Amino acid sequence: MTPVRILTAAINAPGLPDWATARGVFGQLESLEPATLPFSKTGLLPPNEERRTTGTIQLALRVARQALEETDQRPEDLATVFASSCGDAEVVLRICRSLALQGRPVSPIQFHNSVHNAAAGYWHIAWGSIAPSVSLAAYDGTFAAGLLEAVTQVLTEDRIVLLVAYDLPPPPPIREVRPIRDPYGMALVLAPEGIHEHTDWGTLSLSLVSEEPETGFEASELESIRLGNPAARSLPLLQLLALGGSDRVVLPYTSRSGLAVELNAP
Repeated sequence: MTPVRILTAAINAPGLPDWATARGVFGQLESLEPATLPFSKTGLLPPNEERRTTGTIQLALRVARQALEETDQRPEDLATVFASSCGDAEVVLRICRSLALQGRPVSPIQFHNSVHNAAAGYWHIAWGSIAPSVSLAAYDGTFAAGLLEAVTQVLTEDRIVLLVAYDLPPPPPIREVRPIRDPYGMALVLAPEGIHEHTDWGTLSLSLVSEEPETGFEASELESIRLGNPAARSLPLLQLLALGGSDRVVLPYTSRSGLAVELNAP
């Protein structure tokens, strides 16, 4: 596949609250300190929309905004891909419980937050954007599916794409059948070759592979995060970006294939 440029990246997870911290941990200059990821309002939306946001939406918008802080790009111009394995499981559980009550009193606010593109909708509302947007899920292959979709859009549409991958631990009893340990969000800004931008983190190209093991970590702390959240399957790629140089990682995708990502430094 033709390479695409990486303009910037962002991460938001317990112990990895921003890219500067993540670079230190990946480079073994800093230890990974256990921490609770704070949730707060996004500061991007009008008051009426802001008060309706959930923790899942706030995580997605926060990491998306972090990624764009390092670029020259206008958020309203970017196509987006939002990738989440579970969506907003807390909202879905509330709706299911409401449906079990007499009269089925489902809140309209809860209902519109339950759709899988809710986070994308709030992002585009925040910036008044009418750029294309895709929201998808693919179980543990969600990040790989999102990356493949984003890269395909860059190449076929010749435009810059913001990729956001995120998931929160679902509440019980959903957690019993879909265990996700920690919140995790990440974002990449991908662009075609030849775009003018002061940031340049290298290029990546993708290929489908079979019978190759997915890339993991020797460090137990990072491997625990990687396996504890579908969006965190992105960590090996983010480590390559943080350390620089050229290398290759394999991400989980489907039961029959993985997604190989080859990174070349600028």
